[in-house]
Amino acid sequence: MQLVVARIGRAHGIKGEVTVEVRTDEPELRLGPGAVLATDPASTGPLTIETGRVHSGRLLLRFEGVRDRTGAEALRNTLLIAEIDPEELPEDEDEYYDHQLMDLDIVTKDGLEVGRITEISHLPSQDLFIVERPDGSEVMIPFVESIVTEIDLEEQRAIIDPPPGLIDDRAEIVSTRPAEAAEDEVAEDEAAEDEAAPKDDA
Repeated sequence: MQLVVARIGRAHGIKGEVTVEVRTDEPELRLGPGAVLATDPASTGPLTIETGRVHSGRLLLRFEGVRDRTGAEALRNTLLIAEIDPEELPEDEDEYYDHQLMDLDIVTKDGLEVGRITEISHLPSQDLFIVERPDGSEVMIPFVESIVTEIDLEEQRAIIDPPPGLIDDRAEIVSTRPAEAAEDEVAEDEAAEDEAAPKDDA
């Protein structure tokens, strides 16, 4: 099974190094020297990592055969893909590979069906679940412990406790209940006024 582990960014310096956007929780395993990676586009690879180092908080890689800035710039935006065993699991029990999470059903802790994970977006600050809802619309759910409270791979579902406003339905419930209450109050007031008003003598 193939797993995207990084995206190549801009060239760094003049000796062929590139910055990379890491998309794996195990960069030391997937992006270490000697690793051979497939690429997207396929015509760019395969690429063999020659050296790696961290500079100013970013991972820098150099690939065999790439010795100058021009060669490094030609690799920009290339996805790096590792071949992994589908049965392999991350070392940390609280970590998951993308393929384990894809297609999981998302439900709230109250049992409300939200949708199905169709994509996982890896941002610098956090990961996002892109969830397709039953009506075809999409909602983005941050993959953080305070919101995604449980991942149940056996039941193929993720349980969430979304804050108000994150999911459309909840936002609508919050906004419509006061309106309904206000309408009821207006109706009650009007009824009371009708009862209190003097009737014309026939």
